[in-house]
Amino acid sequence: MPTCHVYIAASLDGFIARPDGDIEWLHQWPDAGHDYGYSAFMRSVDGMIIGRGTFEKVLAFGRWPYDKPVVVLSRTLDPDAIPPDRADRVRIVNLAPEDLLERLAADGWNRAYVDGGRLIQSFLRAGLIADITITHIPILLGAGRPLFGALPQDVGLTHIETTSYPSGFVQSHYVVGRMG
Repeated sequence: MPTCHVYIAASLDGFIARPDGDIEWLHQWPDAGHDYGYSAFMRSVDGMIIGRGTFEKVLAFGRWPYDKPVVVLSRTLDPDAIPPDRADRVRIVNLAPEDLLERLAADGWNRAYVDGGRLIQSFLRAGLIADITITHIPILLGAGRPLFGALPQDVGLTHIETTSYPSGFVQSHYVVGRMG
């Protein structure tokens, strides 16, 4: 089975978007164009698994930002929602996370990037996330869409490293499932 990895930014108070889904606050920093290890992370994965909300947000960007295969996990999206110019890189599936990973293993995937708040939460609840890299942005939103939600039990994390940047961004990497 492919391992699942998270690479995401969050406000200091734990939100990944404003209540209406807006993420423009991520791009208002003087050093927002810095890579912060994202390119290396993307080279390490075979493709992305995203939720419906993330897919719709990315479509609104206009330019498709990914050169890796993207699987959209959704119970409501119709495969016709994929723009024709992205049909060779995107597929929409309605599967349980474990079933999706079995299918991706058959496709030759070893490492998957999981992105989108509710999707990350569901993969965490299922015990499918191997590690998490969170870049905390020095802003307090006060309300919004949380990165983490309710879990049926504690999830232990092992801290691997933390890097602070002149922009005030602080990026931490954790392995999931171990404590200490």
